[in-house]
Amino acid sequence: MSSTAGGGSTQTGTPSGPAERLGLSKGMVVQELGWDNDTDDALRVAIEDAIDADMVDGDYGNVVDAVVLWFRDDDGDLVDSLVDALTDLVGGGAIWLLTPRIGRPGSVDPADVAEAAPVAGLAQTTTATVSKDWAATRLVTPKTPA
Repeated sequence: MSSTAGGGSTQTGTPSGPAERLGLSKGMVVQELGWDNDTDDALRVAIEDAIDADMVDGDYGNVVDAVVLWFRDDDGDLVDSLVDALTDLVGGGAIWLLTPRIGRPGSVDPADVAEAAPVAGLAQTTTATVSKDWAATRLVTPKTPA
């Protein structure tokens, strides 16, 4: 019986890191909005490692596959921020709304997200644990009948 150095997992099919839980992968263009000094740098690095590129900012001016929107309770109107996040998003792309977890400064009530999403023309689909301080909610444009 032998063991290998590092003890790495051979399990496949289960997203292991936070960027994988967000469905982000190499080659995707991800726009980051709402960055501030309280954002989770480890999560940002994990996302950039997963896409194998830097995230782009609001001045990018081209379509993006996904948007990472950092939003705190005192950042203004959530609906306006979500509508702004749709500007460069490709059809079928997702907005990952990152909010401070409940009990943290700046936390956003999940009911506020549930209320703002449809007003902005979005549907809430998934939540993901991505950080000890930040919660992630996936928002997409609803599919329309053909």
